[in-house]
This record gives sequence, C-alpha cells and structure tokens, in this order.
Amino acid sequence: MKFFKSVTAIALSLTMAMAVAGCSSTTQTTTTDTTDSTQTTTEGTTSDVKTYNIATDTTFAPFEFSDENGDFVGIDIDLMEAIAQDQGFEVNWQVLGFNAAVQAVKAGQADGVIAGMSITEERKAEHDFSDPYYDSAVVMAVAAENEDITSYEDLAGKKVAVKVGTEGYNFAESIKDQYGFEMVAFDDSNSMYQDVLVGNSVACFEDYPVIAYGIKQGLALKLNDKQEAGNSYGFAVAKGENAELLQMFNDGLANIKESGKYQEIVDSYTK
Repeated sequence: MKFFKSVTAIALSLTMAMAVAGCSSTTQTTTTDTTDSTQTTTEGTTSDVKTYNIATDTTFAPFEFSDENGDFVGIDIDLMEAIAQDQGFEVNWQVLGFNAAVQAVKAGQADGVIAGMSITEERKAEHDFSDPYYDSAVVMAVAAENEDITSYEDLAGKKVAVKVGTEGYNFAESIKDQYGFEMVAFDDSNSMYQDVLVGNSVACFEDYPVIAYGIKQGLALKLNDKQEAGNSYGFAVAKGENAELLQMFNDGLANIKESGKYQEIVDSYTK
C-alpha cells in the first residue's frame, strides 16, 4: 500500500527550510508540539498522538519521489508511514533535498531524516542512526548508446557525474585519482543523469536500486556489470536527541519485518 499524508511544500534552500519547518498542511487544522504527547485540534479535542517532522530528499527514486498522480511516495516514505502506524505516531513530511534535510535535523528544525542516508562513521559523529533498513550497492552507468566506456580505465581524463551525499559519490571519490577522472557533483539524481545524457559527463556512479529503477522507468542509461559494495541505509536523528523516536523506528521496523509488511513495500518498488 502506498501512503500519502501531508507533504509540506518547502523550498530547497536551507534558509527557507528553517523558516517554515514544523508547519503542517493537513485537511484539518492542527497545532502540534513534538515535545508534548498531546495534539490540539480546532474542535478543542485532544489525543495522545505525537507528530514528528521528518525531513527527506526531493527525488531519489525508488526511495522518495513524486508519482504520476503527484503523490510523494517511495520505499522510505512507505516504510516511515508503516512504522508510524505500527508505533502510533504521525508524520509531517518536510521535502527539502538531501543536504538541506540533513542540515535541518542538525539545526533542530526537523526531528529526523530518512533519505537513502548511508550509515557512515563520519555521519555517526553528528547523528544517531537506527538499525539498518536497506543494504545498497554502487554501480556505474553510461548513456545507452555509449560503447566507449566499458570499464573504470576508460574514464581517464573524462568527467564523471555524482550526487552529493551518496555511496556513489564516496566510491567515485575513492577511485578518481587511481583512474584519473574528474568528478562533477550534483544535489539531485535527475541533474546527474541529465549531465550524462547530454554528454557533459561520460558516466555516473549511483546506488544500484535507484538507478536500476530509473532505467526501468525509461531512463536512457545502461549499467556496467560490476557492482561495488555499499553501506546500509539508516534513519537518523541529531546526536543525543529524539531517542524515543529512534527507538520507535527500530521497534516498528522489527515489527513490519516480522509481519511481512517490510518486504511487501520493498518488492512493490523493486520488482
């Protein structure tokens, strides 16, 4: 089942994100305080449902993206909604872009972030992570008609597109000196793909499930057969903050895995 609740329309800049973070857009006007366990509605009633502001990326299909109906969906979105339902809390989505989403959590403008975020030692210094919810891999892709780039050696002296904050970026950075290519960084996957399609970059490195889904949907790229091991994805909160939310995520994740709901969600986007 695909869930679509209240996606807050927020500009991609962090400054604007911080100015409006925490505002919800629902069919019923609701005042929410995430530090309290009650929620007051326009009818004057209260309930023991807490709402959390969860930041995410704008486009990282199949983990988060807008479908043909304009609904914001994806593995991350559906998993978070299923966990919220299991644990009895509400989600107010803040669609910011990856870097802005991470910064919003660090600044206390969002309670947590789920955005295909790899669990790394560097990030652990500033965030507390959930149990891993997805294991990824990294793959190189080129334009569908490109017959010249078949290996990393063919990248020498050329430009390679990457998305900031991804395993693809980290892997490309780790081998760029060895193979002698220049990295061109983008904040979103679509811009990265277009850079390859127009010929400015000869290839890109991307998380396998993301680019495989894009190609399945008609993206005119093709994958190199070689896949590199990537890190696991995790839900994150600011270091030392929102321990209750983090525990609920872990408990809910365990429950939906046991019930089969987790695999149902993943399969709906990857098969």
